[in-house]
Amino acid sequence: MKIAIAREAIEVGERRVALIPATIQRLVQPDWHFLVEAKAGEGSYLSDQDYSDAGAAVVADRAELWGHADVILKVAPPSRAEIEQMRPGTALISFLNPLGDPELIEALAARQITAFSMELIPRTSRAQSMDALSSQAGIAGYKAVLLGAAALPKFFPMLTTAAGTIRPAKVFVMGAGVAGLQAIATARRLGAIVEAFDIRPAVKEEVQSLGAKFVDIDLEEDTVAEGGYAKEVSEAARQKTQAVLAERIAQADVVITTAQVPGKRAPILVTAEMVAGMQPGSVIVDLAANQGGNCEVTDPGKDINYQGITIIGPTNLPSSMPVHASQLYAKNVATLLEYLIKDNALNLDFEDDIVDATCVTHGGEIRNPRVKAALNIEVQVS
Repeated sequence: MKIAIAREAIEVGERRVALIPATIQRLVQPDWHFLVEAKAGEGSYLSDQDYSDAGAAVVADRAELWGHADVILKVAPPSRAEIEQMRPGTALISFLNPLGDPELIEALAARQITAFSMELIPRTSRAQSMDALSSQAGIAGYKAVLLGAAALPKFFPMLTTAAGTIRPAKVFVMGAGVAGLQAIATARRLGAIVEAFDIRPAVKEEVQSLGAKFVDIDLEEDTVAEGGYAKEVSEAARQKTQAVLAERIAQADVVITTAQVPGKRAPILVTAEMVAGMQPGSVIVDLAANQGGNCEVTDPGKDINYQGITIIGPTNLPSSMPVHASQLYAKNVATLLEYLIKDNALNLDFEDDIVDATCVTHGGEIRNPRVKAALNIEVQVS
């Protein structure tokens, strides 16, 4: 079994790597041969020598690497050119953005690639150690607070000095998933007063356990989607939410937004009018910028000043912390790899919930019903 670790394309700004040397050392066995593309770990401060010492072979020629691999491991979705370099029948494990870019999945199927999407790992206790979305979201939540604190022209903690007392900053976190909870915990550690909101009432206790105040809004409708993710709500519920949140946003020094809907534009939680109502010097960090943003005036990938308010729209925060992001992602990928490979062959038991949910293409076919629906392919119900 030849397992290749690809170098991420420099042009997409991805600094993470799919497997780190320490993880390879743990995985090495007689029938598994690891091939690493030269400089694959460079963005995470890992040298080719580090990989050689771990027992992997470093390959400089990408065409040779991809042409001989049985399994290719990546972080960012492959480009169309990269897909053409893959040998038909190869297995691919990577983030694939299947609902946001269904045409990519169609191209993988056409190339006869057996593709496993890290976004589709089920949210079950059995698959928890494979859940890359959660491991990377935690990094994004942590870094978002640091960006907000650096941009804010105020202290975060309360300070009592001979020159007077400094009041603590107020942070408002919108969305209490993994990223939101990590943002709450980080802001609290920095000494801020933190409030948080989520349309899922079940997360109230988690928010409070971290020392934040939960903003409770009764939406009178189901707000939880399959897998525990937040569900897209009705227009009436959205308007009711915005009316309550406008006041909280106006009082906040830093607002961090995290709400995303897979395959769709992120919901607008902060309107331009709300931004205009904030105090000059306040900061918004929009973690949904890669899906258009939760803030109406977010410019994805850029920091802008809108009427005295700094709006930060990062599109790949985990990549800004590549050492630990790669370490965590490598653990997720390695666990999935060990789960999938049995007796030196891929375990494609589609009766297994993890295999069934994660495998999006196999044998030239797209397996995921939601991707098929996005491509207007008829979904057969058995």
